[in-house]
Amino acid sequence: MTARPLRIVRLANFVTPASGGLRTALRELGKGFRTAGHEPVLIVPGARHTDTDTEQGRVVTLPGPLLPGTGGYRVLTDRRRVAALLEDLAPDRLEVSDRTTLRWTGRWARRARVPAVMVSHETTDGVLRTWGLSENLSRRAADALNTRTAHAYARVVCTTEYAEREFVRTGARNVVRAPLGVDLVERHPALRDPGLRARHARDGEALLVLCSRLSVEKRPGTALDALETLVRRGRPVVLVVAGDGPLRPRLEQRARERGLPVTFLGHLFDRSALGALQATADLALAPGPAETFGLAALEAMACGTPVVASASSALPEVIGSAGASAADRGEAFADAVELLLERPESERRETARARAECFGWDTAVRAFLAAHDARAPHPADPRHAVPGGAA
Repeated sequence: MTARPLRIVRLANFVTPASGGLRTALRELGKGFRTAGHEPVLIVPGARHTDTDTEQGRVVTLPGPLLPGTGGYRVLTDRRRVAALLEDLAPDRLEVSDRTTLRWTGRWARRARVPAVMVSHETTDGVLRTWGLSENLSRRAADALNTRTAHAYARVVCTTEYAEREFVRTGARNVVRAPLGVDLVERHPALRDPGLRARHARDGEALLVLCSRLSVEKRPGTALDALETLVRRGRPVVLVVAGDGPLRPRLEQRARERGLPVTFLGHLFDRSALGALQATADLALAPGPAETFGLAALEAMACGTPVVASASSALPEVIGSAGASAADRGEAFADAVELLLERPESERRETARARAECFGWDTAVRAFLAAHDARAPHPADPRHAVPGGAA
């Protein structure tokens, strides 16, 4: 374990402009690295070049084109410019959060003799299946890609056992586990707001919430399928959707045509408003089948709200008994919703919060720094109790 402070340069693509699980993880880990005495530098694509100092360390944006149909994702495509910046920064460690378009950085790191890790934020075969490939083709393509990824980097960091499996089956021996976390100060049950609830649900109605990017891989349509099934069964229920993305117009049209009780809020820039919504809901839905951790679901649990998650994802591993898992069909999700609503409210809320308390960001920071062979803060360091803010 290296005791001296390290310059840890982090690269990421597919970071949404204002929100998202990857953006949250990058921010919180950067803050933790800085608190531990290291020098984190984050490089992400943007509309123009910027270079700012933030609470998560130095953040550099390089111009990157928009990906059509993704609702705002940009990518770093100018390899020469990225490589020149890396040469100038002279990192002690490299951390990459994109195993497709940025995998070439593993070769750069090897030539520069910089220890590098790749962070797996999604399962390759899971994403390919959501885009329509068969299970057999998805698995074969994933195995080929993951084998190359494992060879390109000193270590591959996986946030759950679920994410680790697709590397282990290829024989990779450089995989380490490091969970993500949740801000247990910023997200808590006391954010529950009776006035907010009254705006969205009448007395006797169950309030469901979906906090998700509205894109193909997140399968938001499953939430509407579940809602439609519950309404058909006579269950008094409403759904509030917080998030935006390329599928939003189609989902809104479907809700109108079928008369579904759905409110689309779009992206909530105010994190406290999002926390209040998560705390006020009776249940949160997490239908994404390729999630390897699920930060939005964990945030809901920290607010005392249990989660119904896709059984195909890593979330059953994360939520434990603080929620329920369901097959990727509306009826299965509706069954799980009704099962959870049968539990006493105080019991399900206390269980959700207790489970979330197993995933503080201090634990995540120590695990990621261990993957870098870097000095970590003492577990009792009180500085990690400071709630996060947007970068």
